[in-house]
Amino acid sequence: MGQPNRWVMLGLGMLAQGACYLPTGALILLVPALRAQGFGLGDVGLLLGAPSAGMVLALIAWGWCADRYGERLTMTIGLVCATATLAAAAYATGLAALGLTLTLAGAACASGNAASGRVVLGWFPPERRGFAMGVRQTALPVSGALAGLGTPLVAQDHGVRGVLLACAAVCLVAAAAVGVFAVDPPRPTRAVAAAAASPYRTSDLWRIHGASLLLVVPQYTTSVFAVAYLVGERGWSEFAAGRAAAVAYLLGGVGRLVCGRWSDAVASRLRPMRQLAVVNAAVVLLVATATQADSGLTAPLLVLAVAVSMSGNGLAYTAVAEHAGPVWAGRALGTQNTVQNIGAALTPAALGLLIAPAGYGAAFALAGMLALLAAPVTPAEPVSA
Repeated sequence: MGQPNRWVMLGLGMLAQGACYLPTGALILLVPALRAQGFGLGDVGLLLGAPSAGMVLALIAWGWCADRYGERLTMTIGLVCATATLAAAAYATGLAALGLTLTLAGAACASGNAASGRVVLGWFPPERRGFAMGVRQTALPVSGALAGLGTPLVAQDHGVRGVLLACAAVCLVAAAAVGVFAVDPPRPTRAVAAAAASPYRTSDLWRIHGASLLLVVPQYTTSVFAVAYLVGERGWSEFAAGRAAAVAYLLGGVGRLVCGRWSDAVASRLRPMRQLAVVNAAVVLLVATATQADSGLTAPLLVLAVAVSMSGNGLAYTAVAEHAGPVWAGRALGTQNTVQNIGAALTPAALGLLIAPAGYGAAFALAGMLALLAAPVTPAEPVSA
């Protein structure tokens, strides 16, 4: 029996990844609906961070499962659990119950984040891996764009419950597709796995994780609060803000493809990552300046900032997977996702509390400064294994 088509395997990994991100993307668009239900901005920030908090608790464990039992089983079980927990969240009432079920949904969705990256590492050679990881990472902005277009329509007719049930249905479809069609890439022998030393004995992986954590702040500051800013401060309709979010996510997806191809062309993941961090900082600081000046340029700059801030996400994932190697890739990618989701969980709540007294401009300025700090934190090439 011949090898499966690597692009089909990548497509299944993207489907799992996109389905796992869809609830987070939908929640961002549900901010006005949640506020209308009586939740304060701080409460909404906690709810937005709940799925990421759940991922933090489960990512390394799912990564270990992928290393030990394979990507197909890990993603299938996780997506089935995500279906059940999202259905439970749809019928939860009150901050505590909704927060708990969303946290459990995030823990289940962590399976797709931890395991789908191993598909790229296992089925693609190094000279194509950056682009393939960029394609895989477009699952998030594409999912966010679909959420931006679909969530206001579903919420208008069926409310928050309808949106969460729609997310559960997508996860169920993804679970069926992965369970039936996915094929695990070749795995190292037990002897090779037993002899593999931990890649965390040097500082390189820790520095990549640290830089990624810093870059999560501008990504989530701009994407999470873009809709709230445009609706609450600029007077946009929810539908117009949703379309703007969709455009930003689609541009971010194109940016991930470009960055992946760029990293393959220069045979480096980390040099483009450092350079993009500087560009990211510049754009977000421009947003902060325009916001403080109440400029009409704020909206297009905000769309650009969302796109730029998510464009380099695949660079760090590829660097982590390559440095860790096939034996440790699941755990290393789980750690990478854990670090990023710590930032994703804390950013909405912390910045929501900052925005209340200081305004959106202060939040964007802080995010821009942290993006600038990520450049020197990123290690230089070559990454020593």
